Amino acid sequence: MAHEDRELFLSAALRFRNEGGPMKNLRSVLSILALLLMATAAQAQQTKVLANVPFDFFVGDRAYAAGEYSLKSMANIDAVIRIDNTQEAVGGFVSSNVCESVTPSANTKLVFRRMGDYYFLYQVWVEGSLSGRQFPKSRTEVRLAQNHEKSEFVIVAANISH
Repeated sequence: MAHEDRELFLSAALRFRNEGGPMKNLRSVLSILALLLMATAAQAQQTKVLANVPFDFFVGDRAYAAGEYSLKSMANIDAVIRIDNTQEAVGGFVSSNVCESVTPSANTKLVFRRMGDYYFLYQVWVEGSLSGRQFPKSRTEVRLAQNHEKSEFVIVAANISH
């Protein structure tokens, strides 16, 4: 590129960069700050609870032994919940759906559906929230329901964990 062409190119590039002046730069900075705040807010809404479950239970088609469990939604995908036994190296990922209530949850809790001698994790609620997470029925749960097995809800208190 010739010296004159280079100067002309630089001059045009500088004019383009400065077009709009300080207001354009301010808008760019504010846009970046807004994106950072949204990412922080999404992180803050991440569900993470601890609960001591006194019985063996199922989530989907996977069985879990009684014990202390941590349930944590994934950072960018609320629908995926990680369930970990805090005393053993046992855990897994489970898909969930949003469930809603007209009044905020009075406390943080796990809701199980008991059918016969089987317990199925049904929902997770965080105190003060209008929405929780609900888990799909397992094949075993569907089969028991088809056999007209009565069900009842069992609530296990949980704590918000950070």
